[in-house]
Parts: sequence; structure tokens; C-alpha cells
Amino acid sequence: MIQSDNLSLKNNSKLIFNNVYFEWPNQKTPVIRNCNFSVNSQGLWMVIGKNGCGKSTLFKLAQGIIKPTQGYIQKPSAISMVFQNPDHQILMPTCASELILNIKVQMNRKEIKEKVYKALQSVGLEGFEKRPIHTLSGGQKQRLAIASALISESNFILMDEPTALLDEFSQKNILEIIKKLTNDILNPITAIWITHRIEELNYADKVAEMNNGQLSDWRNPSN
Repeated sequence: MIQSDNLSLKNNSKLIFNNVYFEWPNQKTPVIRNCNFSVNSQGLWMVIGKNGCGKSTLFKLAQGIIKPTQGYIQKPSAISMVFQNPDHQILMPTCASELILNIKVQMNRKEIKEKVYKALQSVGLEGFEKRPIHTLSGGQKQRLAIASALISESNFILMDEPTALLDEFSQKNILEIIKKLTNDILNPITAIWITHRIEELNYADKVAEMNNGQLSDWRNPSN
């Protein structure tokens, strides 16, 4: 059953916005307007843009938290979110309990233990199963948030300025972890990453700019 579930998740990993508009109630100007784009392959896709341009609203639409006023959105079957502040999404007292909370398929104890180990290993937190959350640094919490997305079988992750609250070392560490996960030969993921840091674009496979509720065409970061 687990194998068939994984297969179905991998077969539907596209995000498509088709002529999407969104406006909040009692507002005349759409926050998102005539937005058309697609993300249909693995990699690290980065979005830049000024505050208030619609980036966070774009993510809410992609997750299905809010519905478009007009247009169509095709979502990946397994999509997760990593917030700017990991404290806003971590709920349990230890690393292992947090990861177990995010397992979506039925497993026995041995399978759960192995899955938790692999998730922690993938983000460089080997041996952290029993570590209390309050003892983790900001960078370690963010890595745990990424592991939680992975253990839920998500192969598509939305990342809303995930390095904004981290020091320079932790910023680089998170970037390198995500880059490695998107390049994984067996189980590559797709990540859309919102950033204000121009230097982070060096890690991107594709870059687009959000401006006045519209997303530009994807381009190579060197262009």
C-alpha cells in the first residue's frame, strides 16, 4: 500500500496557475491578477519581489488555504509548507514525535523508526530523535521543519523566506540541504522558495519576479 501511495504522489507533482485572480472581500484591487505559470519539474525555483507584491498570497492559493476569485489552479497531490519561523509549525516536544505526527500512511513501529531516522539523516540531524525541541537552534528547527515535509511524503515544498531569521552559516546550510534534495537521484523534490536575498538566487535552477500580483516568466538565474 505504501509503495502505491508513493507512486501516485510522484505522478502528480505539477503546479499550474491558469488566469488566476484573487481579491480579498471589500477590496476593489486584486492581490493576484492574470497570474499564469507552471512548475512541472524537480528543482529549486525561487521567487523574488517587494513586500506586498502578492508572494505570500500566491503560496496560500497554491496550498488551497484560499480559493481564487477567478481562474484555475492545479495543485501537486503532496504539497507542504515551510514557514519563515519554524516555531509557527512545530507542535511536539521532541524531534521524533514531531516527525511521527507528520507520517500520513499506516506503519508498524519498526517502519516508523526507520522512516524517522532517514528523515533526520536527510537534513543532517542524525541522532536527534530524542532531542527536545527547545534545545534546538533556529537552523536546526528549520531543518526539522523540512524533515517533517519529507516524512509526510511531500515531493513539493513551498518555502516562505526560510532563511530570514537565521545567521549566515545556517542560511547556507538550509540552502545546501534543499539543493541536495532537489538533485536527489532516487527521490528528487521540487521547492519554490520566496526570498529577498539576491545572493540566494545563485542556488536556484529557475527564478521569477512577483510584481503587482503577477509572476514573470521563469528564467535562468544568470540571465
